[in-house]
Amino acid sequence: MAKMLCLLPWLLFMVMQAARSESADRIETSEGPLRITPIRHASLMLEFKGRVIHIDPWSQGDYRGLPKADLIMITDIHPDHLDLGKIMELSKPGTRIVAPPAVVSSLADATAISNGESKVVEGITIESVPMYNLRRGPSPGKLYHEKGRGNGYVLTLGNRRIYISGDTECIPEMKTLKGIDVAFVCMNLPYTMPPEEAAECVKSFRPKIVYPYHYGNSDLTVFTSALKGETGIEVRLRNWEPR
Repeated sequence: MAKMLCLLPWLLFMVMQAARSESADRIETSEGPLRITPIRHASLMLEFKGRVIHIDPWSQGDYRGLPKADLIMITDIHPDHLDLGKIMELSKPGTRIVAPPAVVSSLADATAISNGESKVVEGITIESVPMYNLRRGPSPGKLYHEKGRGNGYVLTLGNRRIYISGDTECIPEMKTLKGIDVAFVCMNLPYTMPPEEAAECVKSFRPKIVYPYHYGNSDLTVFTSALKGETGIEVRLRNWEPR
């Protein structure tokens, strides 16, 4: 009996891990499957070729049963993206962290990557693309996200290109993205953009699959309705904002 009681936490962990694995989306690539696990808000986990990638890990997400990171990617300095406690919790010996220069001052061991740069980390090609506000901000003359401070990312995983928008409005750099297979596109006011604006941006660069994420209280039916009938664009709704 005592032995069984000792095994219970391990068994519970394995059950939870299996359940989370079953709930992950699977996308086939030329180098094996890509598994996508939504977590919360802007946080997600990618699994590819035995590597675990955590993006914007946040303490308000449910990480029970999820593995630690081989690679952690941070988009911005705001606390729903840069959570030092959760980053430490998900790190292990050898974990690599990629972040914009504005974040690296808080993470001494992180690899800095600026807008427009491309680097290979853990065998994965990472392109840093801008994310910023064009007009929305906390006061006249100020923006929530200045150009150059934060990063969106395009990852090449096998023959698939994965776009992670970070916090942004419908900027020219998003509209002109090419060859995106999977896109994670933010929407929430007042910090980024409304769903109708996000949908118009998606129509411009036409990813094969788009996940609305970081959507707060946005009405996702507006987003899906705006993209209804757009051939070649699949909208996938997942529970990024559990209540």
